[in-house]
Amino acid sequence: ARMAQTGASLTELASVMAPLPQVLVNVRGVDKSRAGEDPDVLASVQAAADELGSDGRVLLRPSGTEPLVRVMVEAPTAATAQTIADGLADVVRRRLTLP
Repeated sequence: ARMAQTGASLTELASVMAPLPQVLVNVRGVDKSRAGEDPDVLASVQAAADELGSDGRVLLRPSGTEPLVRVMVEAPTAATAQTIADGLADVVRRRLTLP
């Protein structure tokens, strides 16, 4: 729709986007059904999102086919993305590990 409105090409419109380093951590052996309910997990995700603000994003989602939760973080630097993803993965392991 934006291309039609502006007459700009996709390349021109995409040129304003700067790709961010992305880190994905698969946390295995956890109760994925509780990933969106556990208060500590939710608070940690919100804290990470608040820390990044508009400079990145955080996504935590259960796998549809495996007993795991995927933690994805995009941040201004790879080191920041890795640190935040590892911290969230630790919280997920601590709170949701299966017996």
